Amino acid sequence: MSLVPFDNRDGFIWWDGTMVPWRDAKLHVLSHGLHYASAVFEGERAYAGNIFRLRDHTNRLIQSGRLLGFEIPFTADEIDSACKAILNANNLADAYIRPVAWRGSEQLAVSAQMTKIHLAIAAWPWPNLFGADRMKGIRLAVAEWRRPDPRTAPTASKAAGLYMIGTLSKHAAEKAGFDDALMLTCDGFVAEATGANIFFAFDGSLHSPTPESFLDGITRRTVISLARARNIPVIERRITPEEVRDAAEVFLAGTAAEITPVRAIGDLAFTPGTITETLIGDYDALVRMPPDEVAKRAA
Repeated sequence: MSLVPFDNRDGFIWWDGTMVPWRDAKLHVLSHGLHYASAVFEGERAYAGNIFRLRDHTNRLIQSGRLLGFEIPFTADEIDSACKAILNANNLADAYIRPVAWRGSEQLAVSAQMTKIHLAIAAWPWPNLFGADRMKGIRLAVAEWRRPDPRTAPTASKAAGLYMIGTLSKHAAEKAGFDDALMLTCDGFVAEATGANIFFAFDGSLHSPTPESFLDGITRRTVISLARARNIPVIERRITPEEVRDAAEVFLAGTAAEITPVRAIGDLAFTPGTITETLIGDYDALVRMPPDEVAKRAA
């Protein structure tokens, strides 16, 4: 499949309140967000025209900016409306939506409190990150890079700079023939994959690492609600790498990955099973429900 560069596509991007032709959505090379990672973003999906848990994503975007010391100059209602508008402008019903906020080019130094805060929102068709045949499962390497201590970085923010080690880890995994990488916390416990949370099934219960140094994902919380609705016990705790070998099932959960089974971590093999398959079915049904019904079921 040929690569379609993201700067050369048809359509529109919402930029600071205006619909801009896709190819014209450009910023200056000396923008603070590019040099100092003063940027935050969201990843959202629309199914049949409805953006799944839109307000949750919008609230996290606003809070992420605040954790980086800036206020996005749009209300939650305005951001929600803009996300819906960009779907309509690009004639999309099933799509991935990417809001991103960043410091502009008024100042270029560590201190940049006088920079203007910008917000742009794009949307494009994007199937599941790992392909349509999800029950086949993916293979994870174990990353050398670790998630930072929350005392060293704003790990509760979906901050652009925090994804640098994810890119490094995923590139190394792909070079070694894997699909993604499992990352550990700074003190050696299981954290997550490079862009999705992880779950393990032990003896009929679902276990997930406590999100102390990484995002408590919106999809993660949705999976926990779905599991509990099925009377599947859910335990959030610190998980050691040594425990992983005893898991009966492993899967990832995130907006881009949705729910994707894992069939290997390093040289350990796993078989996607009943719990994973059940939750995939429940999740796929939930994301296509009306927003009001989603809010009740995913709470």
